[in-house]
Amino acid sequence: MNQRLLKLEAINVTPCRKLVLYPGGNKSKNVREHISLYLALDDTSSLRHGWEIYVNFRLFLHDQNNDNYLVVQDTVGKEKRFHKMKAEWGIDQFIPLRDFNVVSKGYLVDDTCAFGAEVFVCKERNTGKGECLVMMKDAIIYKHLYEFDNLSKLDSEFCDSKPFNAGNYKWKIKLYPNGKDAEFGNYLSLYLTLADPSALSHGSKIYAQITLRILDQKQAKHHFGKANYWFSASCHENGASRFMPISNFTNQNLGYQMKNSCLVEAEVTILGVVDAVS
Repeated sequence: MNQRLLKLEAINVTPCRKLVLYPGGNKSKNVREHISLYLALDDTSSLRHGWEIYVNFRLFLHDQNNDNYLVVQDTVGKEKRFHKMKAEWGIDQFIPLRDFNVVSKGYLVDDTCAFGAEVFVCKERNTGKGECLVMMKDAIIYKHLYEFDNLSKLDSEFCDSKPFNAGNYKWKIKLYPNGKDAEFGNYLSLYLTLADPSALSHGSKIYAQITLRILDQKQAKHHFGKANYWFSASCHENGASRFMPISNFTNQNLGYQMKNSCLVEAEVTILGVVDAVS
């Protein structure tokens, strides 16, 4: 079976993370003629005293011409410790501006570029109030296939699947056939979301490996994205705003959309669960 791999965006841990980009270089570190790129905690004000997390991560830049990725990792390769006083790590000189602006390299196309991060959580701990982390020894892969039909008659921005069970939790697939928000209007957007985030108790988190796949019903050249993600009440969905160009999705020769419908498959593997300990 032939498939195309897409790295899902926002491969986060809780608390949520973000990418920080300096298009002209981080001037506070005297960086010139380079792009600076960092992985950062999104909101340090909500962190408890004593919370910290150790991660390995790689930063990447999408080559839109060849559908490849420029991947950059700290040369030391050691895990990084994020906490309230050190909430940002990254690469000061991620890529020279002269290389970034070369048209043939495909990093900047139609004044648009795509950066991302691949994050592996090594350990998380809280020296204040405790958390109980249970890792699944024999994790089970749950698969759910859903048909989205009548796509041309959709009267809202998105459509979602009926809730399905995976690892004692209810989930939904959320599809934006015309893109999520106007800035992504040339791309189909696709997400996996908790069906009822409010059902999680305060401080609870679900560490899951997810795969979202749009099936090619003609040649089985399925298009998919994969990520590991901490789901919680505040960070309850993961996916890609630029999952697939709409021109590819609607191309009848490619087999993704047939008779005004498409088949989307979600794979969910629960790797661990965290509950707060008072």
